[in-house]
Amino acid sequence: MRWAPSRVRLSSTMDDIDARILDALRADGRASITAVAETTHVSRANAYARVSRLVADGVITGFTAKVDPRLSGRTSSAYVTMRVEQSAWHDLRDRLASIPEVEHFALVGGDFDVILLVRARDNEDLRRVVLEELTSIPSVRDTKTSLVFEDHDKR
Repeated sequence: MRWAPSRVRLSSTMDDIDARILDALRADGRASITAVAETTHVSRANAYARVSRLVADGVITGFTAKVDPRLSGRTSSAYVTMRVEQSAWHDLRDRLASIPEVEHFALVGGDFDVILLVRARDNEDLRRVVLEELTSIPSVRDTKTSLVFEDHDKR
């Protein structure tokens, strides 16, 4: 799985209706165009054209399902911060993208360089991911792991 940079362009054409459409799709990615139109108080044709434009412009990068990690068998979660050799970022991000248990990662500024959300089957699997997979990457200098006891999505 090769990471590709986002195609998102800052658009001066984004308006309040576009924002409402994005909110409606964040709340329910399976919403029909008719439902989005009703929620945002625009015609179906207008909603369809706007969603199509938002997809074409790269603002909407895909449609996905929200999955409850516990009910899907990922009962152990942790945020892992890493200090890394920043010159190796491109290779590192490709490697992180290939690890199935890494749900999200970001290059950040501050006391550490990268933060990851890791979701594993159990603590033993989490240990394997952190101590075997992540620390075996040559550009990783050190890691710190914070277990997640309870988490909540805003939507």
